[in-house]
Amino acid sequence: MAEQLDKIYNPKEVEDRLYENWVEKGYFTPTPDPDKKPFTIVIPPPNVTGQLHMGHAMDETLQDILIRYKRMAGFSTLWVPGTDHAGIATQIKVEETLRKEEGLTRYDLGREAFTERVWDWKHKFGTRIINQLKKLGSSCDWTRERFTMDENLSKAVKEVFVTLYEKGLIYQGERIINWCPRCITALSDAEVEYAEQGGCFWYIRYPVKDSDESFVIATTRPETMLGDVAVAVHPEDERYQHLVGKSLILPLTGREIPIIADDYVDKEFGTGAVKITPAHDPNDFEIGVRHNLPTIKVLDDNAKMNENGGKYQGLDRYEARRQVVEDLEKEGFLVKTEDHVHNVGQCYRCGTTVEPITSRQWFVKMAPLAEKALEVVKDGTISFVPDRFSKTYINWMENVHDWCISRQLWWGHRIPAYYCDACGKTVVSREDVTVCPDCGAPMRQDEDVLDTWFSSALWPFSTLGWPDETEDLKYFYPTSVLVTGYDIIFFWVARMIFSAMENMGQEPFRHVLIHGLVRDSQGRKMSKSLGNGVDPLEVIEKYGADALRMTLVTGNSPGNDMRYSDERVEASRNFANKIWNASRFVLMNLTISERSLPDASELTMEDKWILNQYNNLVKAVTENLEKFELGIALGKLYDFIWDEFCDWYIELIKPRLYDEDCPSNKAAQQVLSYVLSGALELLHPFMPFITEEIWQKLPHEGESIVIAKWPTYDSALSFAEEAHNMELIMNALKAVRNQRSEMNIPPSKKATVYIKTDKQAVFSQGTLFFEKLASAQEAIVVDAGFAVPENAVSCVVDGAQIFMPLDDLVDKEKELARLKKEEERLLSEIKRVEGKLNNQGFVAKAPAHVVEEEKKKEEKYREMLDKVLESIKLYQ
Repeated sequence: MAEQLDKIYNPKEVEDRLYENWVEKGYFTPTPDPDKKPFTIVIPPPNVTGQLHMGHAMDETLQDILIRYKRMAGFSTLWVPGTDHAGIATQIKVEETLRKEEGLTRYDLGREAFTERVWDWKHKFGTRIINQLKKLGSSCDWTRERFTMDENLSKAVKEVFVTLYEKGLIYQGERIINWCPRCITALSDAEVEYAEQGGCFWYIRYPVKDSDESFVIATTRPETMLGDVAVAVHPEDERYQHLVGKSLILPLTGREIPIIADDYVDKEFGTGAVKITPAHDPNDFEIGVRHNLPTIKVLDDNAKMNENGGKYQGLDRYEARRQVVEDLEKEGFLVKTEDHVHNVGQCYRCGTTVEPITSRQWFVKMAPLAEKALEVVKDGTISFVPDRFSKTYINWMENVHDWCISRQLWWGHRIPAYYCDACGKTVVSREDVTVCPDCGAPMRQDEDVLDTWFSSALWPFSTLGWPDETEDLKYFYPTSVLVTGYDIIFFWVARMIFSAMENMGQEPFRHVLIHGLVRDSQGRKMSKSLGNGVDPLEVIEKYGADALRMTLVTGNSPGNDMRYSDERVEASRNFANKIWNASRFVLMNLTISERSLPDASELTMEDKWILNQYNNLVKAVTENLEKFELGIALGKLYDFIWDEFCDWYIELIKPRLYDEDCPSNKAAQQVLSYVLSGALELLHPFMPFITEEIWQKLPHEGESIVIAKWPTYDSALSFAEEAHNMELIMNALKAVRNQRSEMNIPPSKKATVYIKTDKQAVFSQGTLFFEKLASAQEAIVVDAGFAVPENAVSCVVDGAQIFMPLDDLVDKEKELARLKKEEERLLSEIKRVEGKLNNQGFVAKAPAHVVEEEKKKEEKYREMLDKVLESIKLYQ
């Protein structure tokens, strides 16, 4: 007899033990193998200080499914794990800890001591999320784990920066950038999220110098008017043509500013005149460049009014706004105020409203880099799954702005630019520069660090050893699939593509599998503020990793959000228990020790049916996985294992298993073991732990399911005719069961079943099944001339008509009395519901869902009554 399973599946006892064994055996660590095709995934690196959330759990589960499938399919599979230094997020976290626990700021410590603190934090918490990924079952190669500030990855960052600078694709310039006054750093366009905010349009009168005329100009940010340097109108706007070239008096300051003409102005919008504030608006900045206007910045890095703010200097921007409006009204310049809802940019990290300001920053020139990055998506070299996201990507890349890459932080890759204060020389270098090559004076390094996304943009090749020509880089690059959420297509995906095309001359990956967000059961985004977040580790602790993984993939389709609920995890846990209990039953009835199939001549109809269904499953699941239809593949596995294997095949062969002298006992065991092992192998990528635990107890070859051969379709196991015949019998069995159920007949009440059919040869093979699975006293197959017994219950199915004598099934008088009583009850319920629904007061005052509930009840009661009346007719 085979080794047995415990009575109850306990994930806690199984998961850690199996995972440690897999790692120890080196199953996740591939070597470049010329005889195998490579399959590579790089993990989207989570923040080093982060904790595993449901989004991570889904992301890593999808990747692990693909990796485990390809590993079993014979590929040399590499899944590179790692973490991101996450500049802003990590620095803010450490600064908050410093402030709360020690009452200090980073400036109190100084740059060197502060960055040491951040490294300490990284060493303390950086392994937390990695250990959490292991709890999920992620089959990453931990020997190749990377961190974006590892020595080699930092070398790659310098190499790219210097090379792009030498090509003129990185430059330093005064430009309008997005500024977060809380994080005190520049942000790229992709790091700004827009949300609707209530505000106002303030209409301000600007007097024309030496004239009675004036302009009325609307603004949502009156405090920035102190930085106005012009008012612009459209050159073809006849209302203002006579004023172009003249001057206005800027309210509250008395400063003169010119009236200019520019095609940018929409003469149909508002008054057709706009104030130009180049230091605080990107469009105004471009107009300022065209007209050679000065730039007057009125806000400092903390969004407080600076020395150009006059009497408002030192005020927060919102307080300054209040006082400016008050003064405009006092001095008669405020014409009117209108409420206005508009889209306002916010920092993606802290939610603070972003200020557009001019600042000297480092930028990547995007137009030349975007060309190749567009080409590889347009020509299909890189495909998005689903394809609709390629349009999102193309639209963004075609309209991309230069990328601001400098950040006013201390944690991150410091910009490799060096300045000589003595002669003004700037040197950008791969090596540290301490002495000016021109004048010999000391040089100082740029204080800023690079945007976190600059280093993660290199992730697909820097993790494999670039800029060095490593064996890993030669063999595993380009990677195969990138799995990520739709929310970081701009942040990360686009940047990896153009970085790879520029530095490697080749795409970073061939497919981008996009998934949606994990939402709560009501469809809301999980967030701290709503308190609806779910900790995946708590779910794993309660239900096991396999149940969580199954929940995150069930019904999941690429690009679409999914809803999480405890009920769904419980259903997944129930599926695991179903497999466990079925496998226990199988193992208790196995005496064979090898995994093999009997000769086809020894197979019964039910054996051929399950083998045919299993064979079709292998083909379908493999095709689904190749097309990244992971949710569909899992749905097919669920249906096969629960319904066809557990509920049907096991029940069909029990008589053969229980009878050791049955000639087909061994064949039943062989098919049972073969199909169960194969189904576990197909399920393994989705539910790795339970499948390994059971597989090890079944007859098998090899040391682990992790490296077992992926099942392949076998034409020798195609038994279409026998499968069809078996399904005729199964449909007949279901019909008998349903008929008995509708008539409330207990299984103990046996009845003769007559099967009237022209397919006697088929149904004759299934008579035993009617006795064992449909409570038949006896199953008799008869031909078309058979005289049907009087008072027989009948049901028609494909290929047969089935009769059961009524006298065998029920005591007619007792059943008639029961049905009459049920008729009275249902009529009473219908009358009650109708009374409610005909009461206009109830319909008008009750909530819509309550009214709807009552309508559904009425419908249900009427359906039940129809069935009862049909049954009464049968007995009368």
